[in-house]
Amino acid sequence: DEHLERLEEARRRDHRKLGRELGLFCIDESVGQGLILWKPKGALIRRSLQDFITEELDKLGYSQVYTPNIGKLDLYRTSGHFPYYQESQYAPIPERDAMEKLSQEGASCAELFNGLATGTIEGYMLKPMNCPHHIKIYANDAHSYRDLPVRLAEFGTVYRWEQSGELGGMTRVRGFTQDDAHIFMTCEQIPDEIAGVVHLINQVYSKFGFDYFVELSTRPADSMGSDEDWEDATNGLKTALEKLGMPYIINEGDGAFYGPKIDFHLRDCLGRTWQCGTIQLDFQMPLNFNLEYVDVDGSRKRPIMIHRVCYGSIERFIGILTEHFAGKFPTWMAPVQVKVLPVSDKSMDYAKTVYAALRAKKIRCELDDRNEKIGYKIREARQVDRVPYMLILGGQEVENNTVSVRDRATDQTVTCTLDEFIAKISKEIADRV
Repeated sequence: DEHLERLEEARRRDHRKLGRELGLFCIDESVGQGLILWKPKGALIRRSLQDFITEELDKLGYSQVYTPNIGKLDLYRTSGHFPYYQESQYAPIPERDAMEKLSQEGASCAELFNGLATGTIEGYMLKPMNCPHHIKIYANDAHSYRDLPVRLAEFGTVYRWEQSGELGGMTRVRGFTQDDAHIFMTCEQIPDEIAGVVHLINQVYSKFGFDYFVELSTRPADSMGSDEDWEDATNGLKTALEKLGMPYIINEGDGAFYGPKIDFHLRDCLGRTWQCGTIQLDFQMPLNFNLEYVDVDGSRKRPIMIHRVCYGSIERFIGILTEHFAGKFPTWMAPVQVKVLPVSDKSMDYAKTVYAALRAKKIRCELDDRNEKIGYKIREARQVDRVPYMLILGGQEVENNTVSVRDRATDQTVTCTLDEFIAKISKEIADRV
């Protein structure tokens, strides 16, 4: 019975259903399967998540960067994503001049793509990962040991060719944005940098009430690099986890092709687990790209890289949050934080004044000025729109210059001045509670 009830609750919380009802996102076949179109309310939730983690990154000394959504095929050959990651990538795009030349020569599609695969034809690719671009930013400047660690962060959109049967709402898509970061460091800095990332992931997951367990994923069969490098990287992750006192499960053969990783599996309110955060230790790409820094003795050394995400895919994370909260997002995240509900036309002018005052304080609010009964407006705001607060304004509120506040969490109504309510909700938003 409990299992069946859990399944029914999962259906009620399905983010695809709630996404439609709340107007968060849509997928249009004329745009493409697995490609999310963010509607205004969904975009506000996404922006709230980005603002939250950006503040945390600023405290930890990360630098924000921006990189393009495509890159030359040779870039991904050097990184190893092509061919190691080839089956999960969009097909390469030939340069226009090369394509026109081959077309004039009567080359077949097979010959064209074979040329791209072998490197005899220049081409581009929709980026499957952000790391090669961040590596190029690091390599563009000379670095000494004093500069390290260098922490580069980006909300970078990447593209993966997922099979159509595997796509599902926002939790499995073909184009998604990662809260991605890459840390360039010395060997000695590995434990502290991993500890810093674990601290960040704790900060993020605890904010949403998630707990999690950790897996250490080791070398897969199809990988690059020496046994010695893999052993050093794996031992580096084990040492960091043991130093932090974190229990972990060994997941044999599930590492990235360039290095072992720590995967964070969070649990939602229904007990389901989702793999979101990851920390990957990489000795290979600094070698492939010949990255360097000048050490204290003047010698040139090769940095070590950490690849890390907390949310993972922002699309997927919001899908998980939608189901976790059943669409009742915390006030700081909610796309509409307050609904202003005039009881009748007699209180409409006052409602407009209240609405303007809230907007002036950057509180996300809507004014329901429809000619509907107040009970209907309240039910719709609470049950359909799932708005955290409703301000009910009738004759008494107009006369006393107050607001009656209906709280979604308690379904209780209290009366206070508008200034008191603004102070309360502004603190709640600022504290992200």
